Amino acid sequence: MLYRFQSRAAPPFVMLETHARQLFEILGRPPARQGVITVEQIPAAISALEAAMEREGRNVHNADEYAVEGHDAEAEKHHITLRQRGAPLLHMLKQSLADNKNVTWEV
Repeated sequence: MLYRFQSRAAPPFVMLETHARQLFEILGRPPARQGVITVEQIPAAISALEAAMEREGRNVHNADEYAVEGHDAEAEKHHITLRQRGAPLLHMLKQSLADNKNVTWEV
């Protein structure tokens, strides 16, 4: 299942359910089939997402080249960080706040 995030202030993007659920958990939002982050809720959402990205960045294991030892598939060796995965949503939230627009999502 894919989640489509939209705002009138930024280009839309899609995300796999697994990754969207991780972001919803960080934002304290239920993984509903559709939803909205209002302009009033955006500052808290930005803070929560940036704090989670900062926590992940302090995790020494994420920079450990040997953390992927024993992984057979080449794809398993390429860890996508929360900072990379959350960047489109963070950008959308910031742009939406600046333009006073809500962020919505739907399946």
